[in-house]
Amino acid sequence: MKTSLAAIGSYTPEKILTNADFEKMVDTSDEWIRTRSGIRERHIAADDQATSDLSVIASKRALEAAHLSPKHVQAIIVATATPDMLFPSTACLVQTRIGAPHVISFDISAGCTGFLYGLAIAESLVKSGYDNILVIGADTLSKITDYTDRTTCVLFGDGAGAALIKRTELEDCILSSYFAADGSSWQLLQQPGGGSRIPASHDSVDKRLHYIKMQGNEVFKLAVRAMSEAALKTLKKASISTSQIDLLIPHQANIRIIEASAKRLHIPAEKVLVNLDRYGNTSAASIPIALDQAIREGRAKKGDLILMIAFGAGFTWGGVLLRY
Repeated sequence: MKTSLAAIGSYTPEKILTNADFEKMVDTSDEWIRTRSGIRERHIAADDQATSDLSVIASKRALEAAHLSPKHVQAIIVATATPDMLFPSTACLVQTRIGAPHVISFDISAGCTGFLYGLAIAESLVKSGYDNILVIGADTLSKITDYTDRTTCVLFGDGAGAALIKRTELEDCILSSYFAADGSSWQLLQQPGGGSRIPASHDSVDKRLHYIKMQGNEVFKLAVRAMSEAALKTLKKASISTSQIDLLIPHQANIRIIEASAKRLHIPAEKVLVNLDRYGNTSAASIPIALDQAIREGRAKKGDLILMIAFGAGFTWGGVLLRY
């Protein structure tokens, strides 16, 4: 069995938080934020919006684009670091709300690399005989962002992207992939509170342990090296050179990480999709949002070779080479 990318849909909340807004909240400036991250604004979920709400809208848009009824979906995979709750899974909540009864539904936690991990799992499911698989990357990082921490609060936004993966008798859309993880540096990017290690308590809340904690400089160095490795190993497995790539879609974490990775790979800027300035870091949602944009705007055309690479908490990293 071979895989096909039948359709993709995305959604970002209506509320926008600009750099000017942050100037009123913490000791920062528009120039400081843009210089260090490349971000100008980010979309923020409403108080009553959770990750499943964003996922449902993105999924419905993907299904509409594919002209497919939810009743024909056979699996739902949600990659997220911000599930609605620890259990049940966000995927189960999406399943019932879109009307896809009794199908396989589960979440995966691989940080910003989660959507790419999900594509690999979907490919395996297709080869096992399943069809019409929704792979969703969705996060509401604003819910776990400490808006008193000037170094991290400006980085994150909310959003969701959903890809519909189908069986096909034609050419495989996923030409190759590569994944890795290294938990030895887990402490550099984490949400300490809320799990079984540090359950919720007055003390954990007072210490602000339920928010993202990140050592940015150290994460930067690891991210550039790992994303470059993911790109080169993914391409090598398909016997494709960087010069043959039509479009690079990196995880939208930081403009300096993106530029450094592209430079290492000798991929010119015009072949790199960057929408970080409009959305910020949306974690697992960043690549499917960017892929949807590329397709809608005509930057991704039928037959194009698209390389997607990501690095996220764990640490995890990986790449997927796609023929659109």
